[in-house]
Parts: sequence; C-alpha cells; structure tokens
Amino acid sequence: MDLEGKRIVVVGGSRGLGSGLAEAFVARAAGVTVVARKATAMRGPAEQPPVTAISADATDADAAWRIMEQTRPDVVIMNAGAEPPMERIDRIGWEAFTTNWNVDVKAALHWVQAALTVPMAPGGLVVLISSGAAVQGSPLSGGYAGAKRAQWFIAKYADGLSAELGLGLRFRVLVPRQMFVGTGVGDTGIGAYAAKAGRTFAEQAATWPNMTPRAFGDTVAELIGKSGLAEAMVYAVRGDTGVTVIE
Repeated sequence: MDLEGKRIVVVGGSRGLGSGLAEAFVARAAGVTVVARKATAMRGPAEQPPVTAISADATDADAAWRIMEQTRPDVVIMNAGAEPPMERIDRIGWEAFTTNWNVDVKAALHWVQAALTVPMAPGGLVVLISSGAAVQGSPLSGGYAGAKRAQWFIAKYADGLSAELGLGLRFRVLVPRQMFVGTGVGDTGIGAYAAKAGRTFAEQAATWPNMTPRAFGDTVAELIGKSGLAEAMVYAVRGDTGVTVIE
C-alpha cells in the first residue's frame, strides 16, 4: 500500500504512540487527520504538510460516524485509550478496574462499527493498537489487559463480517510489546512496576528496549506500506526484535 496521498485518520493521535504514528504518516506524504479530545495539543513537524486536527471524544459513537463520513479515510488507526489505574487486584475498585473497558474497548467498537456501516471504501484498513499486556497480562493495571485483548476479538469479528458482506475491508491488530518512556500509558506502567520492584523509574525503563513513539510510528508505517497488513491478523512491534507475527 503506497501511503502517499492516502487519507489516514489517527484516533488518539495527539500524543504518545498516536503522535508518533501521525508524524510517520505525514513524513510519507499521507493526508493525516488526528482525532483527539484536545486536538490543539497535537504537534506536527514544521517542514511537513499540515495535519488536520479534529477535537472529539473517541468514545462518542456519533462523532465516529460523522468523522468517518467527512474524511472517507483509506486507513483508520484506532489508538485512543485511557491511562490504566495502577493498583493490586485485592485493592482496585470496580470503577477503576473497568476504566479501559469504558474507553479503549468502547472507542474501538464505535469506530469499527462506523467503518462497517458508513462503510469505508473497499480496500480500507482499520488498525487497532492493542498492548503486550493482552498477551501476558498486567497484574497492576486492573482490567487493562483484558480490555486490550477484547480489541483483538472486535477486529476478528469485524474482519469476518466484512468478508461475509463482501465489503473488502481489513481489520488488524498491532501489539506494542514493550513500554515506551514519554507516553502516558508507558510512564504510568513503568512508574508502578518500578515502585513494586524497588527500582528507580530509570532502572525500570531500562528493562525495556529503547524505542521512541516516532520510531514505533516509522516501523508501523513501513509495515503498512510494504504489506498492507495482508499477511496476518495480529502483529507485534518491539524495539529489539522489530515486527513479528502473533497470529
């Protein structure tokens, strides 16, 4: 998939991995729209074409439908999510436990539904950004791991329905299999696990490969550009091992 000129919507693209993804797509001459609660906080490289910013709540179903109709994207990156409340399983309350179900899963469901029902044009690609916690769990982050795994099922159900209806859409999952310094989720997790292990933040961060959000974005953009994610359903991305296929 040649990304030049492609219309790409990055939901949750104002900071962290979403910002890295948006910058990487802009660098490849794609037409990028960033959707975020505070879209004005989004930054873009000064020498690159401007990025369209739309302020909206990613969990708002009406906003998902409206933006999909307005932008008619070729690619949707679903990266919106909440920072998980960090607490032991014997101490966390239900409201905190379900935080990521009410944001990450809800937003993924609404945007996938919008892609199927607007619908996107044949050949369209929807990518849900999950987490390594969906593979190995995360004992300190309540329902986060389960919420990120639920996104896999949403993608699979949608991909099967697209085939059944002959829509010609692909729904895929990308799994960052490491924590990233400088992102909301990454800093929250690193801080919590550092405290549990009796380490400093820097010592805990050093247990993960050194990969910036922009490097993550470049890796994903290159992968989409080369393969269109046509070869598998779920891909892992990590700084030291690069891209691997999970399933």
